[in-house]
Amino acid sequence: MKILLTGVTGYIAKRLLPVLLAEGHEVVCCVRDRKRFDTSRYNSDRISIIEVDFLKTETLKDIPVDIDAAYYLIHSMSTSTGDFEAMEAIAATRFRDRIQQTQARQVIYLSGIVNEETLSKHLTSRKNVEQILGSGSFSLTTLRAGIIIGAGSASFEIIRDLVEKLPVMIAPRWLNTRSQPIAIRNVIEFLSGVLLNEQTYNNSYDIGGPDILTYKQMLLEFARVRGLKRSIGVVPVMTPKLSSYWLYFITSTSYSLAQNLVDSMKVEVICKANNLQELLGIVPVNYEDAIKEAFTITEQDQVPSSWTDALTSPILTDGISKHISVPVHGCFVDYRKTRIDDCEKVMRKLWSIGGTKGWYYGEWLWGIRGFMDKLFGGVGLRRGRKNQHELSPGDTLDFWRVLIADKAEKRLLLYAEMKLPGEAWLEFSIDKQSILHQTATFRPLGLWGRLYWYSVLPFHGLIFRGMIRNIARA
Repeated sequence: MKILLTGVTGYIAKRLLPVLLAEGHEVVCCVRDRKRFDTSRYNSDRISIIEVDFLKTETLKDIPVDIDAAYYLIHSMSTSTGDFEAMEAIAATRFRDRIQQTQARQVIYLSGIVNEETLSKHLTSRKNVEQILGSGSFSLTTLRAGIIIGAGSASFEIIRDLVEKLPVMIAPRWLNTRSQPIAIRNVIEFLSGVLLNEQTYNNSYDIGGPDILTYKQMLLEFARVRGLKRSIGVVPVMTPKLSSYWLYFITSTSYSLAQNLVDSMKVEVICKANNLQELLGIVPVNYEDAIKEAFTITEQDQVPSSWTDALTSPILTDGISKHISVPVHGCFVDYRKTRIDDCEKVMRKLWSIGGTKGWYYGEWLWGIRGFMDKLFGGVGLRRGRKNQHELSPGDTLDFWRVLIADKAEKRLLLYAEMKLPGEAWLEFSIDKQSILHQTATFRPLGLWGRLYWYSVLPFHGLIFRGMIRNIARA
């Protein structure tokens, strides 16, 4: 069957794609920027890429007519610009209108569990999208999930940050809200299981694991599985705004995502009974085993996707191509080069930079810069990286975004997503004479940009000199 898959650079779709290919389907992947998605890792001739932005009508013409089904896995909750509710409504409407012009018999939508009259903005938007899609001429199958537990998921990483960093927590009262977490493995089984299954047409199903837990219980169970002793006190005085800041500064989440998560966590997400699990023969994974599975994948360095893969930064909404050409005029440049003895070892070091490995020099200075970025509303250093030894275009790398990661050309180009009065690039390359080139480029925005560059110049001299020296040292 020919399947249209949207949200391919996001957490869920990257997990679903290899399953669809393994089942023999031909998959057409919708991406806003093809440079952010590497198809070679899937080693299949049944995968194709089209560039589609559902907020831009003119791009929808590339969706093929002869598709049998489509997955709608587009969400805008973590966007930092505009009204995500309006954006989601527009995208859903345009998707519906275009799919109605194709041969698609079914659309599958992953939504959130809705079981209260007073809903968060996030869940209200999900419900609205479901209504928009449901008005189409195709059959709609909606799966509604709550907290998804898996290596790289936003929920899992937030829980992990809180438990591993805070021996004692003074937490907001929404930690007493109940939820029904589900393992990412089960989510993918449900998504693939309902595909072109006529018994699921025009139906919606809540999907969850076997455990119903408060967020406090989830944190304490996580700590127990990890062999950590943690104490949690719940206080009523933390407002939603304070709670959002609490999540933002302690975890790797963005502030906009923290706001929407806090808004959602005040609402219980418990599954309504249905027969889908029995219909598809799916065995639910309990919360403890979901945590263990997530850590097994993490420890094996085999995390296939992360919540940070989704394009959350406004500076890259126009695509990677807009930033690949590093400017020359009107820029400040710190350029250094050195001869290397072992090219392969240096390449491995470059492809392992950031995350737990660090930046090879002045880690405390990088830490201060990350903390300052958080103070000014940036992403900070806590995003890390999903794989400790591999990089691909579009990956997040602490407060950088990977633009080019070309081992054949021996070139790594990063673009800064930290808060800056300008734009910044960091590039590493090795030429045929075994010379390592390291170039930091900053294009200032007005007077403040220039003042910023000169204020950090002494630190740049120290950091960049030490960094290239330690990278070159095999």
